[in-house]
Amino acid sequence: MGTGKGKDEIPRSLELLWKTVERRPRGRRPALSRDRIVAAAIAIADAEGLPALSMARLAERLGCAPMSLYRHVANKDELQVFMVDTAPGPPPVIEVAAHEWRRGLERWARELRAVYYRHPWILQLVAGRPPLEPGQLAWLDAGLRTLHATRLDPGRRLSVILLVVNYLRGEAQVATGLVQSHQRTKRERREMQAWYGRMLARLIDAKRFPALAELSAAGVFGPGDGGEGTDFDFGLARILDGIEAFRS
Repeated sequence: MGTGKGKDEIPRSLELLWKTVERRPRGRRPALSRDRIVAAAIAIADAEGLPALSMARLAERLGCAPMSLYRHVANKDELQVFMVDTAPGPPPVIEVAAHEWRRGLERWARELRAVYYRHPWILQLVAGRPPLEPGQLAWLDAGLRTLHATRLDPGRRLSVILLVVNYLRGEAQVATGLVQSHQRTKRERREMQAWYGRMLARLIDAKRFPALAELSAAGVFGPGDGGEGTDFDFGLARILDGIEAFRS
């Protein structure tokens, strides 16, 4: 019988993240540590995107030999697990009284959205896989706790959180992917949006795309005067309205 890894064996990266007590060497702190490596990797991904991150580039930034990184992280895949766990930081502590679940869930949603805008590469790494890292699960738990006052059963609470998370990720994916909003100023983002509106106005044929032509003529695709985040606010409010109606 083979000795390969079983299907339920916990990956090394998760074992390291879930250790409650980490042994630290006595005496002088080492020049290189996992925390320092992960912080540098996050900085590169934030500034230049995930494709710019490599072990060689990371070693250059840290001023060390590439091989020295492997004493702390097994490979790039493991490094990315550590990054996904660390980058969001701790979730907000949200205390919600009875009948105030909506305010609590809205705050949680906005703070998670801000995480995706600060670190848009997270969306690439978490796509298609459920969270297992303690940092990711802490955010999920915080969101679920805001729904306790709704009296929804546990399965429905999870469905609500997944609905909100998918909305946040979709909105952030479009925003950061189309205009790279994490790297642009507010003025640059508005200019990009204005350019997009002008291009659509020139390209759309009213006979072929009558609904889009109507929106274009109304100026919907331009920067607008409603302020940044208006579309997001509208969508989030309608989701919360739906949850309120469902639990009534």
